[in-house]
Amino acid sequence: MKHSPMTATALPPATRRHFLQATGTAFAALLASGCTAGVGLATTPSPSSPYSPLRADPAGLLDLPEGFSYRVLSRLGDAMDDGGTVPDNADGMGCLALPGGEIVLVRNHELKPHHGTGGPLAGGYDRKPDGAVLPGGTTTLVLDPGTLEIKRQFRSLAGTIRNCAGGTTPWGSWLTCEEDLTLPGAAATRDHGWVFEVPADAAGLVEALPLKAMGRFNHEAAAVDPATGIVYMTEDRDEGLLYRFIPDAPGRLARGGRLQALAVPGKGLPDSRNWSGSRMTVGEWLEAGWIDLDEVESPQDDLRIRGAASGATLFARGEGIHMGEGELYFCCTSGGAKKLGQVFRLRLPQAGPASLQLFFESTRPDQFNFGDNLTVAPSGHLIVCEDQYTDVVDNHLRGITPAGAAYPFARLRRQTELAGACFSPDGQTLFVNLYSPAMTLAIHGPWAA
Repeated sequence: MKHSPMTATALPPATRRHFLQATGTAFAALLASGCTAGVGLATTPSPSSPYSPLRADPAGLLDLPEGFSYRVLSRLGDAMDDGGTVPDNADGMGCLALPGGEIVLVRNHELKPHHGTGGPLAGGYDRKPDGAVLPGGTTTLVLDPGTLEIKRQFRSLAGTIRNCAGGTTPWGSWLTCEEDLTLPGAAATRDHGWVFEVPADAAGLVEALPLKAMGRFNHEAAAVDPATGIVYMTEDRDEGLLYRFIPDAPGRLARGGRLQALAVPGKGLPDSRNWSGSRMTVGEWLEAGWIDLDEVESPQDDLRIRGAASGATLFARGEGIHMGEGELYFCCTSGGAKKLGQVFRLRLPQAGPASLQLFFESTRPDQFNFGDNLTVAPSGHLIVCEDQYTDVVDNHLRGITPAGAAYPFARLRRQTELAGACFSPDGQTLFVNLYSPAMTLAIHGPWAA
């Protein structure tokens, strides 16, 4: 698996080397902050894992392999620089670098109209009928690259609903996606279901401009191909599609473009979910193409239905997506014969057709259970956030090797989901969110082991 630094930062290699030089200082600061070093009883080792067994966290938060440690950077209710407090439901997140060397985390908050805002909001995309700004949106955390201390923390987008995931861009912004299709009525005054863009260098609330040409659907995540500027997007529905947006001007998404959906015509296979009928085989490559979509603002929420009728391939709750060099990976939460989750790999050659591979399919809950956000570690392994729905939640960060073998990298000891996993520009620190009560962690360790 090829990790593309363009998904983490829009800066040149010289700037990324600056972050590598700061690694030792950052790690020392993590230990000095009182974070856990993973001491305690170990779990049974996984034959696929390159790391030691998980060690019980004395703080009862996150079990990690030996040599790894975490630090809590931000949590629900923390005071922010704009006078508000950190809101709840921390979900997708992206990490970028500023020209001066600071690290920026742009963090989604998957909030519905009835949720708290973390304080009064001056403006945003939409308001409730009573005039109150809707609570969904993003917060931005500006970090010192050497110590990972928060230098500034503030609201950067407001007035949206259920900002679930998104993706960073090569030009230095975060695409935040609404997983919601609310229409004007009792809860809102405008249509929802859009993608919004938040620049990494924003100093406060940005203008909330819906990128309507990118489609109105139950958005999940986005990834940008740095070679073309094309944006690939997942849809969190049982019968979702995989979309791509070809901008009229790469890097200028607000200028419009063309929306398409992936189609895999081979083997008579319009359905990738493996729930019944035609089946995709793990490891097999299939040629894929793209279908143009019309009426992409979809007031009837039928974009996926019309796309499937035209031959687009169905996916089971598309979620996290990560762009590498000429290929991308995306997770389908409830796909597979056991409905425990799949990971797909899509090759995107500059010439010729795309090709799709079912890279991984879970067969047991203890192997991999409802994967959500995902990223690629410097080692080339996938790191996937679990978001399972069981009476007793036992969510993990799961690693998946280049050979397609899953292993537990971390175990969450709280009854919530892990989300927003993303690496620092130097690849040495993994940032991840706990959904609720909201918390953002920085994990450091021997990633290249």
